[in-house]
Amino acid sequence: MSDLDPTPPAGNAPDSPAQRPSSGHRRRPRYPGKNPRRFEEKYKELNPARYSADVAKVLAAGKTPAGSHRPIMVSEILAVLALQPGEHAVDCTLGFGGHAQELLARLTPGGRLIGLDVDPIEQPKTTARLRAAGWGEDVFTAVRSNFAGLPKVLGALGLDGVHAVLADLGVSSMQLDDPARGFTFKADCPLDLRMNPSRAPSAADWLARISTTDLAVALKENSDEPQAELLARELTRRRERMPFTRTLQLAASIRTILHEHHPRRDPSTDDDCVRRVFQALRIAVNDEFGVLDLFLRHLPSCLKPGGRAAILTFHSGEDRRVKQAFREGVRAGTYSATNEEIIRASAEERRANPRSASAKLRWAVRA
Repeated sequence: MSDLDPTPPAGNAPDSPAQRPSSGHRRRPRYPGKNPRRFEEKYKELNPARYSADVAKVLAAGKTPAGSHRPIMVSEILAVLALQPGEHAVDCTLGFGGHAQELLARLTPGGRLIGLDVDPIEQPKTTARLRAAGWGEDVFTAVRSNFAGLPKVLGALGLDGVHAVLADLGVSSMQLDDPARGFTFKADCPLDLRMNPSRAPSAADWLARISTTDLAVALKENSDEPQAELLARELTRRRERMPFTRTLQLAASIRTILHEHHPRRDPSTDDDCVRRVFQALRIAVNDEFGVLDLFLRHLPSCLKPGGRAAILTFHSGEDRRVKQAFREGVRAGTYSATNEEIIRASAEERRANPRSASAKLRWAVRA
């Protein structure tokens, strides 16, 4: 009998559930087809410690296991930050903890890492994961905070600065993969897009209230959407008949708008447009640019003299802000150096992890 078959062999079945022996083993729920499709059914990938061989196959195929995140440009970041045992550092975007583990290994003995994350769902999971890996309170401090609050966090911990700061911007794979978070248009789920679900508004609420003009501006500035005016006009018109509350509903409306006004449009490009709209809404709902601007303004005062900062960006709006802040800091004498040319993931890493393809790394050294 297969371990997937819930039916016991004929003649051996107990007469009733009460008579069945209790082995303590609970079979996983069955799913249709050869492989699980829904996020909740990916039992091997969501329990990597138990199914390490299966997770390794997912990684070897150039994919990210469900519910996890692959740290990007680890070697390049470590080279930039040049951590030494005994130093203090901050991982401003803790995420799954991949970068944090690498930083911790280089800060010990005697060092300390402060890990910030605003996500109330993923932050406790990552903290528990790092604790289980042996990183105790003496070397790793987890703080629920947006990275714009870095000065306040350091002040509360009695620190006047740190030797290194890392920020990996954007959205994590865990948030993208989980349909319940509403970040994906690959599944039907609530149109949410909030990194902190306890803070209003959701993307659905934001889209219900935004004006046509402001929506067009958001689509242009947050995602460089070439059809910004058309989409803003049509989406605000259509919401009067039916508010946008589901991810697939919004995605379908975007595709319909594009083909009604551009009937000869190549349908294969639709997903790119939908992705840009979702990105623009996510940035607006989480005020990502406002948070980033505030963080960049306070960053120099959070670094000790000679301290290093490394920031990973994933689209032009983020990169422009980081580049401008670092270059202005060099001209003002706040920073002693920054990179003129962006650092990208190697060809090998891009093949192994396609999500690294758009990553750009910029660094600066405190004067």
